[in-house]
Amino acid sequence: MDQPDIYLAIDLGASSGRVIAAELRGDQIQLHDVHRFENSPIPIGRRLHWNLLQLWQEIERGLTLAAEQYPNRIASIGVDTWGVDYVLLDRNEDIVGPAFCYRDPRTRGKMQQAFERISRSEIFSETGIQFMEINTLYQLFSMRDEASPLLDIAERFLMIPDFFHWLLTGKMVNEFTNASTTQMLRPGAGGWSDRILDSLQIPKKLFSEPVQPGTDLGPVRALVRSRTGLDERTRVVVPATHDTGAAVLAVPAEGFSLSKPNWCYISSGTWSLMGVELDRPILNEKAQQYNFTNEGGAQGSVRLLKNIAGLWPFQQCRASWQRRGKPYDWTTLTTLAAEAKPLQHWIDLEHPMFVAPDDMLDAIFNYLNRSHQKIPDSDGAVARATLESLALRYRVCLQWLEDLLGYPLETIHVVGGGVKNQLLCQMTADACNRRVIAGPAEATALGNVISQLLGMKRFDSIPEVRTWMRSSSMLEVYEPHNPEPWTAAADRLASNALPHA
Repeated sequence: MDQPDIYLAIDLGASSGRVIAAELRGDQIQLHDVHRFENSPIPIGRRLHWNLLQLWQEIERGLTLAAEQYPNRIASIGVDTWGVDYVLLDRNEDIVGPAFCYRDPRTRGKMQQAFERISRSEIFSETGIQFMEINTLYQLFSMRDEASPLLDIAERFLMIPDFFHWLLTGKMVNEFTNASTTQMLRPGAGGWSDRILDSLQIPKKLFSEPVQPGTDLGPVRALVRSRTGLDERTRVVVPATHDTGAAVLAVPAEGFSLSKPNWCYISSGTWSLMGVELDRPILNEKAQQYNFTNEGGAQGSVRLLKNIAGLWPFQQCRASWQRRGKPYDWTTLTTLAAEAKPLQHWIDLEHPMFVAPDDMLDAIFNYLNRSHQKIPDSDGAVARATLESLALRYRVCLQWLEDLLGYPLETIHVVGGGVKNQLLCQMTADACNRRVIAGPAEATALGNVISQLLGMKRFDSIPEVRTWMRSSSMLEVYEPHNPEPWTAAADRLASNALPHA
């Protein structure tokens, strides 16, 4: 019997990468890790760069292993990554300068300088994207402001996944979902904003009209095939290349790109991204005030969402305990949190002191002292406080979403690694007083594969895929059990909050 086709998802995060093989077996998409590798920026002088050459070596290694493991079965390949970062190429298709990491300090203060040339409100009306100094717009503007010759030498602009798709095929394209994170793209099918590019003297020639997820770029180039063992039938199909765009595509909800969806999503991991999938952007003053972002989704849809601190503080607390000689695993730590007394503390996880502290436990105790709260009497109480505070942040974000939409939402879909934390899922249901449907955990990789399946005509539409996933995926449902105490806790939230610097 013929073996099913294999679809390879190259999933690059800001700390690690992996090559994943997916196959349709029966009524499920089965995922298999082929190759995992580390990814971290490298400080060079006063700059912080991504090591793209090493990443490409690791990708080729993963493709070689996949070709050995699945000979003559690999139908397509697609790459997804984080947003905002980019590569410049010159007229000879050589790399112009390094690929800067979004954490590089060169953008500090550049956002305010940009507002002197084009106002904050104009930028938001043109793009609908939230304001962060790490956005590509301020990265490129910093090059212009420093009179960098690199920007004048460059002929093409590629986001990080676009760059790897070019290495795979020789084709240069800008993919829509990742391009939308730049804060230079107009919402929907509006293309790049001439108004913004002209105001900040960013060359328009660098950019091409964005392509949609599912675009077939053709076969893998011969040189890559010879080095990896891939065969001629393997195609490169552009997925939703922004990792959150891919994750949202894998949400097993009803409908797609609706004018009035009755559900929202939380892509839950180190960061949480909470929002709704719409058929049009929301660009009013309230959206700008709440600092929501209208990022691009599959087939021109809009992801109206808010970035939230996520599980980062919880993860860093574990690292702090490990340094103190307490090697908790995740199960033990969650059990201790479940056993602690509920709703005793509240921590503003969005406060700058929690972005990158030397020690997360010290930062939490400092915050509790400064906000005149009692110090937790156990490690479980600290762990519980971080999870409850995240659930309360979800509650606030839900209120903002419903205010922007003008109606209540019925269901919260949680996808990503956070679905494995059952305690947090139940807290989210109780804090928000909404049904929570959790799963799938591997949403980004699945969304990458789904884009490829649509591009290869294995499915006809996103609603068809989602219907299929609801019947085939292992989903957990959490109903609100005791929402009343969370209302009182939310009322205490504002009184305990410290002002942000």
